[in-house]
Amino acid sequence: MESSFRSRNRQIEVLLWSIAFPGFGQLLNKRFFKGVVFLLLEFIINNQSNLNTIIILSFQGEIEESIDQANYQWLMFYPCVYLFAMWDAYRDAGGGDKPYSFLPFVLSAYLGTVGVIFSDTVTIFGYPWGPIFFSILSLLIGVVMGLIIQKALQRSKNNI
Repeated sequence: MESSFRSRNRQIEVLLWSIAFPGFGQLLNKRFFKGVVFLLLEFIINNQSNLNTIIILSFQGEIEESIDQANYQWLMFYPCVYLFAMWDAYRDAGGGDKPYSFLPFVLSAYLGTVGVIFSDTVTIFGYPWGPIFFSILSLLIGVVMGLIIQKALQRSKNNI
């Protein structure tokens, strides 16, 4: 019991560090090469897409300016790299042993990328949400959809 509790805590710890910064989970798992690769990808994509600038502008309410500052050619890579780094670290920490546990990560990556693509044109309640807030909303929808589909597939597998 305590071993599974410790293992679950480790999975959560690695997942949370990966959310904070892609590559940190791999470093905690002692997967140093993968960790450095994800850290480098994070720095390159972040810099080339102007991600920090558009995050600051978005939180300051300057959505139109954040849209203008975003380099969408680079920004589209971020959700997939970010979510894959999380999944990889979580799996290496012993997570992902349930069938279809990858689905929330995959659907978040897909919908997050779609969110980036449409973030400069979609308005909600008459206001543009921009590349940060609309992408986050899309990621959350992906997590929920992934969890629902995962549970449905697990149930159908158990019923067979």
